[in-house]
Amino acid sequence: MPLTTRQLAVSLRMGPQATRRLAAGPCTGAASARRLWALAEPFHALTYFADEARAAFAGAGLTGFWSSYFAGRAAPLGAVGPEVVTAVFVNFAPAFVARRVPAVWAEVNPAAALAARLAGVDAAVQRVLGERWTGSDEAVEAMHLAATAAAAVDLPGRPLAAANSAIEPPAEPHLALWQALTTLREHRGDGHTAALVQRGIDGVQAHVLAAAAGRSDRAWLQKARGWDDAAWEAAAAALADRGWLAGAALTAEGRAVVAGVEADTDRLAAGPWRALGDDGCERLAALLAPVRAAVVAAGDWPAGNPIGVPDPVR
Repeated sequence: MPLTTRQLAVSLRMGPQATRRLAAGPCTGAASARRLWALAEPFHALTYFADEARAAFAGAGLTGFWSSYFAGRAAPLGAVGPEVVTAVFVNFAPAFVARRVPAVWAEVNPAAALAARLAGVDAAVQRVLGERWTGSDEAVEAMHLAATAAAAVDLPGRPLAAANSAIEPPAEPHLALWQALTTLREHRGDGHTAALVQRGIDGVQAHVLAAAAGRSDRAWLQKARGWDDAAWEAAAAALADRGWLAGAALTAEGRAVVAGVEADTDRLAAGPWRALGDDGCERLAALLAPVRAAVVAAGDWPAGNPIGVPDPVR
């Protein structure tokens, strides 16, 4: 794949080693996709959990965590209604979405929401990683690698990835890195949706399975995704009828289903990473590891949060 003008300029700053890295051969696929997601997600999630992000959204006219969340994450799609947000976000209760959407668009238009999310991330990165890192060779190199992978996302059936890929990359390397990693994580999320839908698993059932698998906590999931006890219990009963759940525990078949969803999600996420080759994936992982560590150490990645990302594994 030819480099864009922006990528070529970065390559010239970095020297020929990076350009050779991009042609190093096929990435190792699903395992690399999962590892890079686990490394990158805390950096992306600054837009949700950092104080600076909440302040930036408040400055744009949005009050409350969830108004900021829905406006910031949905803004690449335009001023869409609750039906579209429910469809593409998948795991939120429709009534929970409808309490914020479309009301958020009366407070801020999508362009202003996009500007606020970048301003919040910028301020958070400056605090967590420092001004020296934002202009460092490591930040530029990570941006270059992530942007190359993001440019390779497949768009059909990937609405959130497609919407984010249409956003003009910011000029600042650390923000361009954030946007590229955001496109890639939404690409992964779109694939996860496909893995659930093909098995007839709806949003609340996905949470019941996640809680039964020990990946998150029922109380937190219900609070953070808007599902009441009646919806949760109905989902658990439906999963039990399918032979996937016994009480609050997964059956053997349920464990196989959960493992299959995760394996399909990893497989469907692997495509863009092949643009980097094995060496490029390894180098980006090495560059993201200290970034993730800094975000976690700063307290901006709450333990047990409902995103459900595992610790990265080599």
